[in-house]
Amino acid sequence: MKYSGIICMLLLQLSSQAQEGSWAYYGQDAGGSRYSALKQIDDRNVAQLKIAWTYRTGELETYKGTYALQKAAFECTPILVGRTLYISTPSDRVIAVDGATGRQRWVYDPRVSLLADHSEISSRGVAAWPAGGKTAERIFIGTIDGRLIALDAATGRPATGFGREGIVDLKEGLGGDIAETSPPTVTGNLVIVGSSLGDNQRFDYPPGVVRAFDVHSGRLAWSWNPIPTDPKDSAYVSWQGPKAHQTGGANAWSILSADAARDLVFVPSTSSSPDYYGGERKGSNLYANSIVALRASTGKRVWSFQVVHHDLWDFDIAAQPILADVPHNGRKVAAVIVGTKMGHIFVLDRETGVSLFPIEERPVPASTINGENAWPTQPFPVKPAPLGIQGLTAADAWGPTPADAEEARQRISRYRSLGPFTPPSVEGSIMAPGNVGGINWSGMCYDPVTGCLYTNINLIPAVIRMIPRDSVDILERQDQAMLRAETGRQQGTPYVMKRDYLFKRTENGFVMQVRPPWGTLVAIDLHDGSKKWEVPLGYMMDPVKYPEAKKWGSVNFGGAIVTGGNCIFVAGSMDGHFRAFDRRTGATLWEYELPAGGQATPMTYSLDGKQYVVIAAGGHGKLGTKQGDYVIAFALK
Repeated sequence: MKYSGIICMLLLQLSSQAQEGSWAYYGQDAGGSRYSALKQIDDRNVAQLKIAWTYRTGELETYKGTYALQKAAFECTPILVGRTLYISTPSDRVIAVDGATGRQRWVYDPRVSLLADHSEISSRGVAAWPAGGKTAERIFIGTIDGRLIALDAATGRPATGFGREGIVDLKEGLGGDIAETSPPTVTGNLVIVGSSLGDNQRFDYPPGVVRAFDVHSGRLAWSWNPIPTDPKDSAYVSWQGPKAHQTGGANAWSILSADAARDLVFVPSTSSSPDYYGGERKGSNLYANSIVALRASTGKRVWSFQVVHHDLWDFDIAAQPILADVPHNGRKVAAVIVGTKMGHIFVLDRETGVSLFPIEERPVPASTINGENAWPTQPFPVKPAPLGIQGLTAADAWGPTPADAEEARQRISRYRSLGPFTPPSVEGSIMAPGNVGGINWSGMCYDPVTGCLYTNINLIPAVIRMIPRDSVDILERQDQAMLRAETGRQQGTPYVMKRDYLFKRTENGFVMQVRPPWGTLVAIDLHDGSKKWEVPLGYMMDPVKYPEAKKWGSVNFGGAIVTGGNCIFVAGSMDGHFRAFDRRTGATLWEYELPAGGQATPMTYSLDGKQYVVIAAGGHGKLGTKQGDYVIAFALK
């Protein structure tokens, strides 16, 4: 019995050690796979999940006396280093809590002014240095008012010796429009940041420069401009017109990925400004809308691949590129997986940028806007096949009643709709897919065991109208719907942009005008690029009033993770539920109604042999989900 007891104790210790697992990066690892091998929580017991602890950030108190609540979105994915969970709030406060209990260790407040006109009030997370270590010395956050801040990981105080009292001003040399909403990327002794810029109010925003700083001193190590200014650069001629090189944007506002072994950092760039008119920047506009591999130590471009030529649709690469070894022709290839708002997925060789699956340059519609030259072709991946809506006709109109459906048909028939990449027009053009995705910042996750890629997508078409600048005020007075639509002034161009979506506003909210689903979760087998399954994600309309609503899916912001326990965890939908799906079939295994909207990507880790799954639940001001200040950890009882 004595030896039996010792053996049992050893087995318990081994079991505990086997279950230990951290989440030291925003995307679990430096390549953003969002995969955890932990399997204490699995498809057989996930329905038994209970709340282990809840932490309240107190964030709503910081909004009092401001309009911040209208824009605030709690989109953070915490990281765990050692036993400490590091969280960032929409106003960029950084909080350290005990990962096993949720007890607060420290709080740092950068005192961002919420009276300023921030485009976004959000922070998706922080980064730790050393990257991927068992302990953290410094925690980095980029703020919505354009600062890069280094904190002592143990105390939360600004790090001595970094910049000026722990702060580097990212606006210096670039202007006052720089903001940070995504976590920095740490590789070696460098902390690398892109930026979040405005897109539609003028054409000459600052360029979306990517910069690397020394983690100790904060000194600039290198910078890379996605808009080439050197005539010797082969991409220089892809920007045509007397003001083309004054164009701004093409910024990397999403999360960068790093391959330290190859000394590479992968930059997902976005549209140059403004999003919807390119008459001041004719040409294909390299390196905008591209995945760009830079030498991490120097910032020199190694290769690039453009996913959209001469963007007129706000088709940013919003998702973090995934670095994974994928199966290809019987062997494993180091790849970078790029998901886009168009629902396109490109799987490229990580060292060369060459696609592992066929890609076709296909003709797309021409522009009818004076002064605009839409690019005649666009790249379409043959495999994996494009996801989501790929064009729209009046036959796709929908409504909960025959009258609603007829109204939707009449509205859709008024607009120009010629399939994907229909350019903006004066009469109005339907963007299907729209600028919210396909794949938005919610991103993707990759399971190295099954070779499957999982992603949640949106299927919400947009309507874009280009209004001659001298007539916009008259049209707004004549058309209340146009007055309510989002406006992009596009100063420096002949046109004002109006953006709306295919839904009808009612006293009780809104009614969609295109047939469901409006949001789904999809599995792609990267052995051959085939779709394995697709299921609705959440719901937007009242299932009591509309019994089929749970089959219709929801607009979603906040991504999925996958675990060794056959579980995919994802929230994001407007109904406020946190769910687990079976990674093999897409079947729903568990769901929990959160106290506020879960517009964030979850994470998982293990301490003392217990696996936790954590989600930030604080809602989304612009989306209109219930707001709060919760960080919730779930575990088996």
